[in-house]
Amino acid sequence: MRHPILVSLCAAGAFALSGCEQSKTEDVDRAFQGVNVIDESNLNDVMLTAGDPDEAVAYFQRTVAEKPERIDLRRGLAKSLVRAGRGTESVTAWKTVTEHKDATDEDRVEFADALIRNNEWDRAEAVLNSIPPTLETYKRYRLEAMVADSNKEWAKADSFYETAVGLTTQPASVMNNWGYSKLSRGDFADAERLFSDAIRQDASLFTAKNNLVLARGAQRNYAIPVMPISQTERAELLYTLGLTAIKQGDVETGKGLLRDAIETHPQHFEAAARSLGALEGNVTN
Repeated sequence: MRHPILVSLCAAGAFALSGCEQSKTEDVDRAFQGVNVIDESNLNDVMLTAGDPDEAVAYFQRTVAEKPERIDLRRGLAKSLVRAGRGTESVTAWKTVTEHKDATDEDRVEFADALIRNNEWDRAEAVLNSIPPTLETYKRYRLEAMVADSNKEWAKADSFYETAVGLTTQPASVMNNWGYSKLSRGDFADAERLFSDAIRQDASLFTAKNNLVLARGAQRNYAIPVMPISQTERAELLYTLGLTAIKQGDVETGKGLLRDAIETHPQHFEAAARSLGALEGNVTN
């Protein structure tokens, strides 16, 4: 009589152990899946910020083909295309992102950015106008300022640039853009101030340094201001000043600046030498 009871208990125990084993296996599977998700997320971040941009594009194209429903992978593809300088493709990719059911207003800002990079200003303006004013981000205002610039709406551009500067801890780039806007309007003194501010914020921003000497040269001030520059940068800035002087009719000053650029450059400065040679050849002729 005891044997059936013992068999029943053993069967019950075996079933319980089987249940435990199954539960443990599921837990392990879930844990490993979690690790895979973390690893994939880290890989996505690495592909977006490091390595070859075209390799990142290829990676995200593969992952999107495998999991087309995932908006994070579509964003990764769109960002990689922007980074790779593939303008038309990036516009298409960001448009696809904005049509996803989980798209956000930030995605629409990125879409507008891709359109501007692709020189599609009217479409970019339409996209920005579709975003509610409650989205107040640095990038949104920076793009709004650039669109206002393209429309020559100077007061609106200044307002947007000023707001953008206040919304970031790294304003050098937007200060440079604002300065270039002032430069294009002929407001050289304000442009010079903004370029100087940009360089103080980021001393590695050579574009701002070049723009600064353009603004000074436009005022017939052909001296390079005190700022951190390498020998090569100094030569290139002297070259910019030389061309600016020549354009304004100060030909002899320009020729002197070109000679200084050639002497300053640590290597042969072909562009400056060619410009100087052309000038001296014209004088001789």
